[in-house]
This record gives sequence, structure tokens and C-alpha cells, in this order.
Amino acid sequence: MVHRTRAVAAVLAVLLTGLLAGVTGCGAGGAVYNFGTVVHGAAGKTVEVGLTPGRRFSLAVTEGTGGWRLAALPDAKVASFISEEHRTEGGHETRYFVFNAKYPGAATVTLLACADCADEGQGRATFRITVT
Repeated sequence: MVHRTRAVAAVLAVLLTGLLAGVTGCGAGGAVYNFGTVVHGAAGKTVEVGLTPGRRFSLAVTEGTGGWRLAALPDAKVASFISEEHRTEGGHETRYFVFNAKYPGAATVTLLACADCADEGQGRATFRITVT
């Protein structure tokens, strides 16, 4: 009985660690290692994204001097937000906004490039998401 209790405690500790890692958010060494289908965008561009339900995907933009943020979350029935991550590879920093495709429908995600995110006139990258 003692061995079973220790085994259950070990499994719960691993699950709790994974859950807490998912809550800690973004940044290098963030909780998300599977970006799914990566779709690259850029300021001033609109990208069409077609997905099937249950598919993980990431909207990726190369960092500039001010960073990127979501203007607003998309309709959660179409795509649910998981996390914001960034990775540096080859001297370039890329920001990933990670989502799961949910149910058939359409949504638009706008990312804003900004220094302090107070100015709404900054660059925009737009992604039109269609889940079929």
C-alpha cells in the first residue's frame, strides 16, 4: 500500500508540475514546446489560415524594436488562445501566439507591433483564420 501511495504521489507531482508550467506563461523556456502549424506574418500583411478542428497552430512574427501583442482574443469557439512564446534562433527573435483550432467558423486575429502598446497607429499583422 505504501508503494502505491508513493507512486500516486509521484504521478500527481509530475502532473501538477506540467500544469503549473502551462500557467507561467511566455518567454524563452516557456511552457509550450509544440507550436503546431506555424504561420508567419509581418506588419502590413494579411495571411489566410485554413485549419481543421483540434489542430494546434501558431501565428509567428519576427520581433522588431518594440515587440508584438494581441489586439484582442479571437472568438473562442473558433480558436482558443494557449500562450505567447518567443524564441531566438540565428540572431533573430520570433514571437509565437499559440492557439488550438476549435469548431468550424471564421475569426480574425490582429497582432500589433508597438514600443509601449499605447499608440494604436503601430504596424499590424492580420491573420484570417478559417476552421472547416
